[in-house]
Amino acid sequence: MPSDFKKLMTARFFFTFGVQMQVIVLGWRMYELTHDALYLGFIGLVEAIPALSLALFAGYIVDRSRPLIIYRRLVYVSLTSGIIMLISQWPGMGITEDWQVPLLFCSSFLTGCARAFSQPSMYSIVPKIIPRALLPKSSAWMASAMQTARISGPAVGGLLFGFIGVSGTAAIVCLCLLTTSVVLHLMEFNAPANVPEKGKSVTEDLFSGAKFVFRHPILLPALTLDMVSVLFGGVTALLPIFAAEVLFVGPTGLGILRSSPAIGAFLMSAYLIRRDVKKKAGIKLFWSVAGFGACILVFAFSKNFELSLLALALSGAFDSVSMVIRTSAVQLSSPDQMRGRISAVNSIFIGSSNELGEFESGVAAKLLGTVPAAIFGGVMCLLCVAIVAVISPTLRKLDLEDMEKSQ
Repeated sequence: MPSDFKKLMTARFFFTFGVQMQVIVLGWRMYELTHDALYLGFIGLVEAIPALSLALFAGYIVDRSRPLIIYRRLVYVSLTSGIIMLISQWPGMGITEDWQVPLLFCSSFLTGCARAFSQPSMYSIVPKIIPRALLPKSSAWMASAMQTARISGPAVGGLLFGFIGVSGTAAIVCLCLLTTSVVLHLMEFNAPANVPEKGKSVTEDLFSGAKFVFRHPILLPALTLDMVSVLFGGVTALLPIFAAEVLFVGPTGLGILRSSPAIGAFLMSAYLIRRDVKKKAGIKLFWSVAGFGACILVFAFSKNFELSLLALALSGAFDSVSMVIRTSAVQLSSPDQMRGRISAVNSIFIGSSNELGEFESGVAAKLLGTVPAAIFGGVMCLLCVAIVAVISPTLRKLDLEDMEKSQ
């Protein structure tokens, strides 16, 4: 792989590592301050609002500028988010608990703003430094780096939270984001700005990515499958409650629980680097999402810490297969001049499933209870797989090798 791609992976690792640690601090500290599951859902909602509302605009900007510069700037925004969290928790600042809650929400909001630009920038950079034939392989490499960060970030965050407290952990989050910025500035990649398409109004440009995705016979059902399954099946927002009231493992156990899906995803990503998923990718996609839903059901019923870890790890492994297939399909389908806008639409689907999924989990836990909410999510995930499999034969027949040759 090219040197710049390795630097980009390194930057992505430190960025994800820092953000994952930040998630642990935000979630556990918010629950300490409020003891209310609904507030855990609000954390996800506050991040989702800017991430989703700015997504189309972000894709438009990326397709008319230098994506690496955009990526550098969004890291500055994320660093500001970390600094606000650090200030809110620093003992010497004398900030009361009543003010800490809105400051934590402010930190989450800025993270969402950075998220809006993150994926469009990344999707636009990678194809410029990686040959087309290596795009599926680069997706596996990038997924491996991200999952390594998702393994170590929550685990280290939980351990540090237990040993050095919230303010010390927040300081390390800021250090990770600062390191990300330094690595990005070491990249030599300096491609010219993307050339705008002629003859289109600003409004047409903003929504052209959405039109492309909604008319595509593979991308729309694939992204919908992922969005709905994770929207209902994700249990990330509920992990602080499971750690505190179901499994009784505290913040350190929360960090380990949070890391478990990434452990499974990392192992699967490492496997996919050597064994690709190009042939019969559609069938593999459906089985991976169904496996994810089944693992969520096992986790929901489990009262054993080790079994819960195993279920979450396997859910991460299945999700990794889905992510690599989906990412490869998006990359192979996207015209160069529209990568930012198409990936922005992709990020809307992902943001809807992740952040809005956290809000849905918080609301469901408030109304149904924590365990019933997780059971409901697993059932809805499996139901989604069945419905999309029936209505989208094109996705069932997806073959990435054929897609690669046809473009």
